[in-house]
Amino acid sequence: MKYRKKPVVIEAEQFSILQSSSDWSDFLKEAICAKSHNGFNGGLHIHTLEGLHDVRDGDFIIKGVKGEFYPCKPDIFEMTYEKV
Repeated sequence: MKYRKKPVVIEAEQFSILQSSSDWSDFLKEAICAKSHNGFNGGLHIHTLEGLHDVRDGDFIIKGVKGEFYPCKPDIFEMTYEKV
């Protein structure tokens, strides 16, 4: 069997290590919980339904249909979503 993803409008924002945390939008502030422990990868951590996940430079942070957050690599994001 084959299935098609239902059209759903999501909120998302692309994370950049070049952006100062003081310039983060309310969306990013809500999604991001702590700076990366190893410090050298330019990433942060967010809580997802599956546990703690790294967010790397360029990743999109997506807010799902239940208000959950999760990271998405840019190439997957571009194949899956389009601006509305």
